[in-house]
Amino acid sequence: MQPPADHTVTYTGNRAEGNSTNHYGHNYNNVHYHGKPDCNQCLRDLIVTDPRNDKARIEKDKDRLLKQCYGWILEDANFQRWRAKGDARLLWIKGDPGKGKTMMTMGLIHELSSRNRSSNAISKMLGKIKRASQPCLLAYFFCQSTRPELNNAASVLRGLIYLLVVQRKDLMRHIQKRYKAIGSKLFEGPNAIYALKEILSDILNDSTLPTTYLLVDALDECTSGLSELLHIITADSLAQRSRVKWLITSRNLPSIEQSLHTSSMSDRISLELNASHISKAVTAFIDFKMQRLAAVQNDPELRKEVQQVLCKKAEGTFLWVSLVCKELETVEHYRVKDVLRELPPGLDPLYERMMGQILAQKHRQTTQFCKDILQSVRLAYRPLQLQEVVVAAGLPKDQFRDVQGVIDLVSRCGSFLVVRDDTLFFVHLSARDYFTSGNGQRVLKDTVAAQHRQITNRLLDAMDSTLQRDMCSLQKPRTLTQEAVGRIERSVLPRITYACEYWIDHLSACPKDSDSILLDDGKAHRFLQKHLLHWLEAMSLLRKVPNALAVIRKLQSILTKSKSILLSQMVHDMLRFIMWGGAVMEKAPLQVYYSALLFAPERSIVRRQFIQEMPDWLKVRSEIDRDWGSLLQTLEGHTGWVISVAFSPQGDRLASASDDETVRLWDANTGRPLQTLKGHTGSVMSVAFSPQGDQLASALDNGTVRLWDANTGRLLQTLKGYTGSGHTGWVISVAFSLQGDQLASASDDKTTVQLWDANMGRPLQTLKGHTGWVRSVAFSPQGD
Repeated sequence: MQPPADHTVTYTGNRAEGNSTNHYGHNYNNVHYHGKPDCNQCLRDLIVTDPRNDKARIEKDKDRLLKQCYGWILEDANFQRWRAKGDARLLWIKGDPGKGKTMMTMGLIHELSSRNRSSNAISKMLGKIKRASQPCLLAYFFCQSTRPELNNAASVLRGLIYLLVVQRKDLMRHIQKRYKAIGSKLFEGPNAIYALKEILSDILNDSTLPTTYLLVDALDECTSGLSELLHIITADSLAQRSRVKWLITSRNLPSIEQSLHTSSMSDRISLELNASHISKAVTAFIDFKMQRLAAVQNDPELRKEVQQVLCKKAEGTFLWVSLVCKELETVEHYRVKDVLRELPPGLDPLYERMMGQILAQKHRQTTQFCKDILQSVRLAYRPLQLQEVVVAAGLPKDQFRDVQGVIDLVSRCGSFLVVRDDTLFFVHLSARDYFTSGNGQRVLKDTVAAQHRQITNRLLDAMDSTLQRDMCSLQKPRTLTQEAVGRIERSVLPRITYACEYWIDHLSACPKDSDSILLDDGKAHRFLQKHLLHWLEAMSLLRKVPNALAVIRKLQSILTKSKSILLSQMVHDMLRFIMWGGAVMEKAPLQVYYSALLFAPERSIVRRQFIQEMPDWLKVRSEIDRDWGSLLQTLEGHTGWVISVAFSPQGDRLASASDDETVRLWDANTGRPLQTLKGHTGSVMSVAFSPQGDQLASALDNGTVRLWDANTGRLLQTLKGYTGSGHTGWVISVAFSLQGDQLASASDDKTTVQLWDANMGRPLQTLKGHTGWVRSVAFSPQGD
C-alpha cells in the first residue's frame, strides 16, 4: 500500500494538484564563482556561515580594535617562531574568560591581512624587475557555543575551506571531484566531517599552495566534534608542510591541553603567564574607554581616579572593564565615586553584583520577568528570537505584543544579555557559565529538570493557543513549501517556531518520575490529539519534517518505560504516519490533511483521530488497508531496478544498488538520502558494508568490484583481475570477512569465487569448480 506516484485523488470539486522537489539549505545570493554554474551551486551548498560576516558582526559588537591591546604578541618569541618558516606549525593561545582572546584573534587577522596587502603592493611595484612571490592565504573561523552554525567541527572546516577557495578559485577542483558525485549531501550528516577532512587535506597539500594561515578562535566553544577537530588540526597529513600554519585560541581546557600535548610541532602562549603584557593592554583599553565616558569628560581629577580604580580592580580582564564602563555610562556624575567603591574585582563577583541589582528592582513583577528571560535563554537549545522569548519565558502576550517591550525588559537584566539582529545572546560565555555552574544557579532556584518542565508547559500552552489548520492562509493543497516564505513571515508562526522545533527536547529533560505531562490524557497526549496535524503542517512550513520524525523517535524512546499505554500507542502510530506520508507533506504543507491522511490505514490511530480533517469531497480510487503493514517507508530516487540492499553494521545507514549504475546511501532512521555514489560503468548487482561500516563494496555486471569510502563517498579502488585471475562475467555478490581485511566476490562466469585483499585491492585466490552461476557468497563466522 502506498499513495499513487502523483498523489492525485478524485473528488467533486477543484483538483488537488501534484508535487515538486524541495530544497533544503541556505540562500547566499552574494556568493558567486566566476566559472561553471555548478561551481556556484557547490559554494552555496558548502557555506553554512561566511566567517568574514562573523568577523564584521564581532567588530560591530565589541569595542574598536586597538593595536595597544594585542600588539605585544607580535613581539612574542613563540609567535615569531610560528610565523616564520620552520617546524612551529601550530600555536595555541590560551587564557581565562574575558582575557581578550577574540580581540587578539581579530588583531592577528588584521596584521596578517595587512602584511598580505603590503606584499601585493610591493609586488606590483617590482613586477617589471622580478617576478613577485605568491601572496599568502588567510582563513579563519570564530566558534560560538550558543549558535548552531558556529559550534561544531563540520562548520569550522566548511568555513575554512570556503575562505580558502574564494581566495584561490583553482582550489575548487578539490571540492568538485567529490561534489559532482554526491552533491550537497557531501557537506551534511554525521559523515560530513570525514569528507571535509579529506578536502582540506587535499587543499593544504596542493603543491601550488603558498604560505597559508588558519586561525580558529574560541575552540573550546566547539561543542560538537571537538576531539575530531583537534585530531585534524594536529594530524601530520594536514600540517606536514612548513607553509601551513595553524593558530587556535581557547580557554584552559584539559581536553585541549591533552590533545595538543602529543604534537611535537606546537607552541603555546599562556595569557596568565604574560600578566604584565595583559595588564598594559588592559590599561590601554581603559584609557580608550575613558575617552568615551561622558560622566568624567569635564572632570580631569575624577577621570584619573576612575582610571586608577579600574586598573586596580580589572585583574587583567577586558570583559570586566567593558561591563563596568557600560554601567558607568548610566551613572550620574555625583555618584561615580560611590559606584566605583562598590565595584568588586573579578568577573564572578561582578556578576553577583549585577544579579543583586536585578533582584533589588522596585517592581517584583519586573524582577520575575528578568529571571524568566535569563532562565529561558540559559536552557534554550539555540539562540531565541525576541518573539520567541515571549513564549519561552512565559511573558504576558498582552504586555509584550511589540518586541520593543522585550528589548526594554532585556535592558533591565543587568548586562548579562545582548540583542543582535532581533536575537538574544549572553554577553559572553562566562555569563552563561554563571547560571550553568556558578552562583547564578541558586537564583533560578528549581533544579534544571524542573526548569525544563516549566518551559515545556509554556511551549505547549503557546502552541495550543496558536496552532490551527492552514495557519499561513495557503488555501490550496498544492501550494509548495518554498512558495509560502512570505506568508510565514507575516503569520504568527515565527512566535512559536522555537516551541514547534524543541518542545520534545525540553520534555525529554523533564523529571521522569514526578511529572504528569506524559501520562495518558496528560498534557502532551491532549496536545497531540488536538494538534498533531497542525504541528506537522507547521514543521513542513519550517522545512523541518525530518526533524519532526527525529523528535517523535525521541518521544517514543522516552515512553519505553512509561505506563502511558494510550500515549505510547499513539506515538508509535504517529511515527508510522510521518514515515509514510512525510515525503508528500514535506513538499506541500497542506497535504498532511489530504494525501498523507487519506492514504493512512483505516484503523490508524492518527487517521481515526483526525478523520474530521479530511474534506468530505475526497474519494479514494482503490481500497485502503485496514492496518499498517510491514512496510515502514518507501525510499525513492533510483531511476532503474533496485537489485541489492545492505544495512551498515550500526544500522544507521542503508545502501541500495541499482541498474541505473548508482549506489545510494540513505539515513535508515529518517529515510533521507545521504549520498549517491556515481561512476559505475554498468549495473550494480550487489552491495556490502565492511564490518566497521567505513567501506562499501559494489559489484558490477562488467566483472569488476568497486570499493568506496562509506563516510565520504570517495572511490577507493576498482578491483580487477590480473592475468589468470578475476571475473569474466557479471559479479553478482560480494561479502567482507569479519575482520574486514578480505573481500569475496561471486560471478556468473560459472566457475569462480574471487578472494581479494580489501586493503591493497589485489587478488588473493581464485576458487574454481562451480558448474553454474554463483549467486551468493559469504564468510564463515570465524572468517576462515
